[in-house]
Amino acid sequence: MDLSAISGLSALSGIGSISNIDDVTSLTGMLTDETKKTDGTLFESLLNTAIDNINTTNSYLSDFENEQIKFALGETENTHDLTIALQKASAALQYTVAIRDKVLSAYRELMQIQI
Repeated sequence: MDLSAISGLSALSGIGSISNIDDVTSLTGMLTDETKKTDGTLFESLLNTAIDNINTTNSYLSDFENEQIKFALGETENTHDLTIALQKASAALQYTVAIRDKVLSAYRELMQIQI
């Protein structure tokens, strides 16, 4: 089967010509040792990103609660803002839960590895 005939995979036809590990590292986009030293550890950046995402989710949830309170007290009659806040909070929470589930699944898989 010719890889160039498949749409979207024509770039993969040149993978057979990779001869050393530096080519593989550049293709996969992995960080070099110099980049790791300047940017901190990979785990630290991953953890900071996760914390930022959780904080963003919390802010969307609190914005939604504030819009609910405003609407319930009659301070606003604009249901559009309430609906937008609800959708943002819902999407952020679903994304956060999906990421948590993937991390727990990966952790369980690692724990089942025989040493």
